[in-house]
Amino acid sequence: QVCRGLRTPRLPVWLCSVAGRHGVLFGTDSRLLSDWKMERVFHLYFYNGQREQTETAHLTIDTHSHHWEEDGCEDPRSPGKRRPSVEMVIRTKWAGATVSWNGTDPFF
Repeated sequence: QVCRGLRTPRLPVWLCSVAGRHGVLFGTDSRLLSDWKMERVFHLYFYNGQREQTETAHLTIDTHSHHWEEDGCEDPRSPGKRRPSVEMVIRTKWAGATVSWNGTDPFF
């Protein structure tokens, strides 16, 4: 029998398979699970346990960013416009969100 804590987590946690590697995307604010207003600007952390990742990536998610804030001069197919796979995973839940890596070099 699965305990109640596993059926209803107290903190937001997602197990991800990104580019063939497994990782954990999680938050430390339990209000993100129960209050939709918390989904404006919030923090998530990503860890995959790979040797090249020496510390957990701290990400800031903004779900109310505007498409006109992005650099419109760049062709979306150009290498500079490509997004890391972790950002694309986040956008499966929060379409159009911007992701700040807070000084960490984006990976995946």
